[in-house]
Amino acid sequence: MKRLLCIVGSMNAGGAETFLMKLFRNIDRTKYQMDFCVAEKKAGVYDDEIRALGGKILYTIPKSKGFIRSFLAIKNIVSQGEYKYVMRVSQHSLSGLELIAAKMGGATTTIFRSSNTQTGGGRVNRLLHRLCKPITMFVPNIKIAPSTEAAEFMFGRSAVNKQKVLILPNALDTQIYSFNKAVRELYRKEMNIENSLVVGHIGRFTQQKNHMFLIDVFAEVRKIEESAVLLLIGQGELEKNIQSKVEQYGLSSSVKFLNVRKDIPELLSAMDVFLFPSFYEGMPNTVIEAQTSGLSCVISDSITKEARVTDLVTYMSLKCGEHAWAKVVVDNMNSHTKREQYADIMKQNGYDIKQCVNLFVKTVFGD
Repeated sequence: MKRLLCIVGSMNAGGAETFLMKLFRNIDRTKYQMDFCVAEKKAGVYDDEIRALGGKILYTIPKSKGFIRSFLAIKNIVSQGEYKYVMRVSQHSLSGLELIAAKMGGATTTIFRSSNTQTGGGRVNRLLHRLCKPITMFVPNIKIAPSTEAAEFMFGRSAVNKQKVLILPNALDTQIYSFNKAVRELYRKEMNIENSLVVGHIGRFTQQKNHMFLIDVFAEVRKIEESAVLLLIGQGELEKNIQSKVEQYGLSSSVKFLNVRKDIPELLSAMDVFLFPSFYEGMPNTVIEAQTSGLSCVISDSITKEARVTDLVTYMSLKCGEHAWAKVVVDNMNSHTKREQYADIMKQNGYDIKQCVNLFVKTVFGD
């Protein structure tokens, strides 16, 4: 059996982690094993499922608690586990150093997957990324990204032009995410939003996701459509700030904080419009999932244009302001009535998880 060690900050419900789980669920686990090396001994959303599927969760030391100790810990984990295949998933080039540690531990195939188009953080963090970029350009045997922009950000335009980066879509099980009318009616009834315009958002409560502006937009939506309800799915360090803003607007009865959920396909079916004003994204899983559900998406134009797989996506500049965004959100309500057809459209465009897994296996394991 060939074993792949995936190094990631934690196995919570972020886009990169969710994509890894989609691979793990659909890979042939009689031939390949995926284990996960995380930075902290905190329970992750996917921990129980990983173990149930036969995977291991290994713990290293966060770089913030000692860079050398963290480096040596990864080297030892790779050496003791005799891992020949090691993949680092990150939005920062500094993480490429962990692949050097993996090689010192005996790994023969190292993979780096770029997960975003920015590092986040301040000027020092961005400068550090630029200084460390040669690491990700020359150390990994295999380079992977979910979009061209995410590939160029991490590996450089030359590597992309020379086809040295595999653009691996954030694929999914298209049938699971296919629109379901019966589920839609059930969920809307249970949440008492049967006659509402249901706006949805899925994402961590972090600066990147731009929740503050999202609430501004929804406040304007409510002025146009009084029945509007906003579903916020996720958790994060800024959640209390967002709750306070919702209260200041007097929208507490119209905004539902649903935390992290495992019934995303069902919730997407219940929505009317998907609102996603992020400052940046590598290739947002949620926008792919929403399109598969036939859901109209209004997203910021700072997000990669490759996210527009179907005619469901409308790009808006954040400079347009909340009123313009709100008008587009309302205009997109029920603009596509044949939602069931979009699962097949996404599959035809290469977003079927089985196709993606086959490409991943061929690229990483040579099978």
